[in-house]
Amino acid sequence: MHVTILIPARYASQRYPGKPLAELTLPDGSRRSLIRMTWDAAMAVPGAARVAVATDDDRIAEHARDFGAEVIMTSETCRNGTERCADALARAGIETDLVVNLQGDAPLTPPWFLSELIEAMEADSGAEVATPVLRCDPTTYGHFVEDRRAGRVGGTTAVFGEGRRALYFSKEVVPYIAPGAVPDPIPVFHHVGVYAYRPAALARYIDWAQGTIETVEGLEQLRFLENGAAVACVEVDARGRLFWELNNPEDIPRIEAALKEL
Repeated sequence: MHVTILIPARYASQRYPGKPLAELTLPDGSRRSLIRMTWDAAMAVPGAARVAVATDDDRIAEHARDFGAEVIMTSETCRNGTERCADALARAGIETDLVVNLQGDAPLTPPWFLSELIEAMEADSGAEVATPVLRCDPTTYGHFVEDRRAGRVGGTTAVFGEGRRALYFSKEVVPYIAPGAVPDPIPVFHHVGVYAYRPAALARYIDWAQGTIETVEGLEQLRFLENGAAVACVEVDARGRLFWELNNPEDIPRIEAALKEL
């Protein structure tokens, strides 16, 4: 398959303005921006024909070009990363079999997450969209619970059914587990913020209006579910690595600690 990886990035985040340009401290003491680290993660994926940053912000664009990234400027009206990917695809006239959306806040995404996602789409012709899910280990589950207790919105959880077709995604911890009754293995799956779309699915997405659950949850992938699209959840293995996105400033120490462990 001809695969294009797009990294949608916006400056005006409500929870964390300027997040793509936030710098993290690497184990050797050097500093690197979040968008640069995400670009490095995308470039480590074997077989991708094209990698580009999709943004509407000149500050992000200038920084990305400085470290050698291709940049596609998109509309300021894009409301989420999926819309930005669709806009970038159209503006750049890209013809591809598969578009992978690696959101710019996930520098800990291992390259095999994307490779397994691509392989799943090759094998499952009925899937219009695919996204990775990761069974929570005790540490990650603890981060979810800690964030909720502190009133923070952290990672997203996923629920899927037969054939691993997505049933729901939420910023709450679902399914609910009563305190003190956490089973082993933990039946909570962390949704990894990566998507693979067939171009036809992207084209339909931008024609659909935002639905109620997408609006209240603030999760773009719910628009596919509200319109009956087949979304495949692909279970991936972190191979002992901690995975976490940078959603809030409080996540920086978590990610820096994970980088030191690597």
